[in-house]
Amino acid sequence: MRPDTPAEYVDHNAEAARLERTAGLYPEDAEHLLLQAAAHLELAEDRPRATAFYDRLLSSETPLENPFLVRALKAANLWEYGHEAEAKAIIEGVRRASPRDPAPWVIVAESLESHDELEAAQQTFTEAATHLLTDVPEPPYATHPVLFGRHRVRRMLGLPHDNWDALADTLHSSPVSLDELHDPKRVWSLGSDNPAELEAEISRLRAELGTYREALSRPFPVAILHWPASELSELLTAYPSLAEEYPSHEEHLATIEGSLRELAASGTPNLGIVTGTVPSYEAFAASEGASPGDASLLPQYATTLAARGRAEAWPPERGAGCWCGSGVSYGECHGANQGTGV
Repeated sequence: MRPDTPAEYVDHNAEAARLERTAGLYPEDAEHLLLQAAAHLELAEDRPRATAFYDRLLSSETPLENPFLVRALKAANLWEYGHEAEAKAIIEGVRRASPRDPAPWVIVAESLESHDELEAAQQTFTEAATHLLTDVPEPPYATHPVLFGRHRVRRMLGLPHDNWDALADTLHSSPVSLDELHDPKRVWSLGSDNPAELEAEISRLRAELGTYREALSRPFPVAILHWPASELSELLTAYPSLAEEYPSHEEHLATIEGSLRELAASGTPNLGIVTGTVPSYEAFAASEGASPGDASLLPQYATTLAARGRAEAWPPERGAGCWCGSGVSYGECHGANQGTGV
């Protein structure tokens, strides 16, 4: 499914079946693909089948990249069709495990919130913020929903602002403040006869929609293909015609960084890097009925990897390792002396 396909035209059961088939073709991406399939089944109101997908992943012999995300999604899904006790037990397990990924925290906290467990939701968001953001000078983008969700729940509980709430306010970029967006009395304005109140509510809804659109756009980056040194050597040995594309590994890395900086300078959002492997590329070429030596396949391969959730955001978060795999921070490697301001 294209990311811009209107939801009302989506056959969620068919999409789930397609993603399940794709997972069979690309077992290395099964986790990401089956999570998408489960999401479609939830939208189709087939929650038991969605749970079966989550259980399939959790019982797999292949280690998961993010088992706590799968557990959190399973808990949220279970609660929606009556399995409250099991859902709460899983949620408690996720909280005790204290994952470093913000997504499981957000999912379990929002599940508690949606079922009016506001105190528990506030505690979960606070645990996440404390665990992920203590002594962190600049909160990574992925942690923003933790702070925004915490702010929202605390507003509903009528709690006074604290330092985490103030930080959420500074990170919020919408023209409508978080206090307005999270005002528990907003629902009453929808029944008002006052045009000014209705206009203000429309502005708030537009701001929320803009935030949601920005978040939804991030998983579909413009991705540049990266070959580690060993993979590039194997690729060029097997397909010498690609040497014109890759004169050397050093030039390949420099070209990636330069291209991404140019795209960023031109205003292109959501940039990313996908890392290729020769077996994966050969399988992709076979699926296209083409020769791996055909250079025109390379951008298509990169796009396919990005669509399968293999893209890493560029530039890396401050202090994170460089995308090239050198083992040093991005700022000390390819991120040194940036001139793009990104």
